[in-house]
Amino acid sequence: MAEKETYEFQAEINQLMSLIINTFYSNKEIFLREIISNASDALDKIRYQSLTDKNILEIEPKLEIKIQADKNTKTLSIIDTGVGMTKTELINNLGTIAKSGTKSFMEALQAGADVSMIGQFGVGFYSAYLVADKVIVETKNFNDTHYVWESSAGGSFTIDKTSDPTLTRGTKLILYLKEDQLEYLEERRLKDLVKKHSEFIQYPINLWVEKEIEKEIEISNEEEGEQTKSDNNEDKKEGEADEKKKTKKVKEITHEWQFLNKNKPIWTRKPEEVSREEYSSFYKSLTNDWEDHLAVKHFSIEGQLEFKALLFVPKRAPFDLFEPKKKMNNIKLYVKRVFIMDNCDEIIPEYLNFIKGVVDSEDLPLNISRETLQQNKVLKVIRKNIVKKCLEMFGEISENKDDFKTFYEQYSKNIKLGIHEDTQNRSKLAELLRYRSSRSQDETTTLKEYVSRMKENQTMIYYITGESQKTVENSPFLEKLKQKGHEVLFMIEPIDEYCVQQLKEYEGKKLVCASKEGLSLSENEEEEKIKEEEKEKFEELCKIMKEILGDKVEKVVVSERLSDSPCILVTGEYGWSANMERIMKAQALRDSSMSTYMSSRKTMEINPRNPIIFELKNRIEMDKNDKTVKDLVNLLSDTALLTSGFSLDEPHLFAQRIHRMIKLGLSIDDEEIEETQEKFENIPSLDNQPDDEMEAVD
Repeated sequence: MAEKETYEFQAEINQLMSLIINTFYSNKEIFLREIISNASDALDKIRYQSLTDKNILEIEPKLEIKIQADKNTKTLSIIDTGVGMTKTELINNLGTIAKSGTKSFMEALQAGADVSMIGQFGVGFYSAYLVADKVIVETKNFNDTHYVWESSAGGSFTIDKTSDPTLTRGTKLILYLKEDQLEYLEERRLKDLVKKHSEFIQYPINLWVEKEIEKEIEISNEEEGEQTKSDNNEDKKEGEADEKKKTKKVKEITHEWQFLNKNKPIWTRKPEEVSREEYSSFYKSLTNDWEDHLAVKHFSIEGQLEFKALLFVPKRAPFDLFEPKKKMNNIKLYVKRVFIMDNCDEIIPEYLNFIKGVVDSEDLPLNISRETLQQNKVLKVIRKNIVKKCLEMFGEISENKDDFKTFYEQYSKNIKLGIHEDTQNRSKLAELLRYRSSRSQDETTTLKEYVSRMKENQTMIYYITGESQKTVENSPFLEKLKQKGHEVLFMIEPIDEYCVQQLKEYEGKKLVCASKEGLSLSENEEEEKIKEEEKEKFEELCKIMKEILGDKVEKVVVSERLSDSPCILVTGEYGWSANMERIMKAQALRDSSMSTYMSSRKTMEINPRNPIIFELKNRIEMDKNDKTVKDLVNLLSDTALLTSGFSLDEPHLFAQRIHRMIKLGLSIDDEEIEETQEKFENIPSLDNQPDDEMEAVD
């Protein structure tokens, strides 16, 4: 026999094991659920392999899980006839290569999460150390020899070959239980755990149980004498009874395998026959979640295509919902109750990747390969029906205000992603959208409710995008809209920008961004006439401001949307908004060439009723070459950039202008200003101006 090989645990796994061993958790029972779940996965793999290679099952045709407790050695063994592990897989899976969820799980634990979350992070095997101080893993893969992995979690593990294999194929975990965890050797405890956590595992789970039976044995001569005395007072039976040898009944202890998970898959039953508790139990065994589901949809489709499905919405979104390498769906695909796969991208769209459940089809061929499965037309029909039923389920959730609040907090991004991607169901998904607005700042409102509150002459749905609610609530873009009594929706999530690019209208009402060009608020001829007069009055000022600002803006026009602020910067109707520009700049792997044609040229809009703008107009009429005007226009442009949601290209110039204004306000003499002037040659001079004019600037 070869010598044992010793390996060190990978650092993160070592930390995880230390955390599990050295911290007290009351919920230690989950170890069995995790190990059975892993065993079931191993059986799934061997069954899938057997679809293409039937020889794999010849050595051990039974696919089952066995649990055996030994009170003498204080060990608990969990045996499966699954795929087993090769030596390389044994080293990688159980020690040297950390799973992606190891670090995330440790962070979650330290933040106060429950240990029962372990399965969601892909490190369920290590939960064995909650109850055991030593674990031995015997394993035999179809393509490799028999290996034994052993560790007492001291920072290392050993791997050895064995000359006395007890397995034909599969894996056997032997847990040497801690002294305070011997309850897990009791039959009743193990039965309860399997029923609680693994009742719907599709493979037989058998428990080695102790049974007491009554057996008849012959009575010896000595016993017969005693028996005769005791029977003296009883009536004697006639005839042949006396001739027979006398026997007695004794109790004998035997052992046998007892089948535990007798319930058939829950999705094959009729929905009306299944209780909420049964759905909850199935959901937890399916997902390893420790909370109940939020909603369930149980249905069957019959006709040309036949399949049954059971879909769940979890109460909470997983921490890695939008991770790029995350498994795209959580739907397990079965064919005639035989597990096929759980990573079929075609069965559900990406935006519904939070839905958990099972689909059992009667029409897919059993020996189908993953490649042909992708192209199968039946799958497209299944997908269409699943999406339809999911939308029905979301509609049912929306009938309960509290449930929908929970749902929307967790999955609003998925709904908005669906609007961006799913053209067929865009209008149905739009019904689920919820936004705060200028009239409903504390409670969210639907688009339908918005439309019902619209003014008689209002033909558009107004919205504004921004970084936070506080930012958009006080945005200068809303001044005139609020004054006229129009409601404005607040869209403050980055994904809202992508969502409204596709959701052009709702119930025939166009969605219009309050921060883009093309916003017309004139409601009658009189307002149009006033607008034209103001445009004519301020034409000269607009022209000079454009000359001063140069390429910073495309044009300067009189604004319809301002009532208080002096000016703002708006973007083109079909380009990026200021908020979208900010989002795109934050993309780490963005294509910078895209911003050259998507970043709109900005238009400055001035407020003809603002005293600053009015005074600027007067100054230009008095002296077109007034030097203070240039500095003030640049300062107004910079402040408009900030209030409109853009970032400054040259913040130091803005700071210098502000500092100079502060000096004027503090009446710091001109000599000090002249000294600093040399350093900032590119900033227009404020020198040689009369004191009264400086005070006016201030």
